[in-house]
Amino acid sequence: QVQLVESGGGLVQAGGSLRLSCAGSGRTFRGRALGWFRQAPGREREIVAAISWTGISTYYADSVKGRFTISRDNAKDTMYLQMNSLKPEDTAVYYCAAGTTDWPTPILSDYDYWGQGTQVTVSS
Repeated sequence: QVQLVESGGGLVQAGGSLRLSCAGSGRTFRGRALGWFRQAPGREREIVAAISWTGISTYYADSVKGRFTISRDNAKDTMYLQMNSLKPEDTAVYYCAAGTTDWPTPILSDYDYWGQGTQVTVSS
């Protein structure tokens, strides 16, 4: 069974940092982009960042540029999101997803495997 499992969420004060991890199992995601998305209460799910298989190509939402860094370790089938200078508006459930191609696209429908999500709460 294919699984993506997120971890690393939690409660942090504004200005703090968190590192999210996404571990894949059940199949290889070789040649596929991976992405982080988030969904806040009452809002649509939105792209946070995405990364190609080699890590050469990345995409960041404007709201997180300069604060978040996406990376992946293909030998461990794991992706990471380092989140610094967190703001209350970053509060959301964060999901990882595997893309259908190697292009790090911001479009939700370009991803076909999703994790269950991890809660990130940033207090002011």
